Amino acid sequence: PLSEITHKRRVSALGPGGLTRERAGFEVRDVHTTHYGRVCPIETPEGPNIGLINSLAVFAKTNNFGFLETPYRRVVDGKVTDDIEYMSAIEEVGTVVAQADSPMNEHGELTEEMVMVRYHGESVRMSPDKVTHMDVSPRQVVSVAASL
Repeated sequence: PLSEITHKRRVSALGPGGLTRERAGFEVRDVHTTHYGRVCPIETPEGPNIGLINSLAVFAKTNNFGFLETPYRRVVDGKVTDDIEYMSAIEEVGTVVAQADSPMNEHGELTEEMVMVRYHGESVRMSPDKVTHMDVSPRQVVSVAASL
């Protein structure tokens, strides 16, 4: 059932080596650009645990070092490939990520003159030849429950 999947995909900032509800300010509870595709910005409990207990995004996984990663399709010279690369927030720095629903032709080439992308945590428009990666799905930012 959905509740079991949601429970097993929870992450917490509380506990040994972590934060306490009393010490946690607004800064650590708020959504951050590094959460994109890794932690759901919607699904968090209300009350004293808000922002301290979160759910993993749909495609998020942990790597061998315990960092959360999200998948992206590689883009080479404005052409979207089927090659999937999982990246942590640290690895994502400096990449130019197009939205999953960016218009493409039948050859996988981005067709718009200027594409809406994420670059250094900001949404900007860039030419397709500058794009390095593309989201795998418009739903990758939210959790399993929030995506239904």
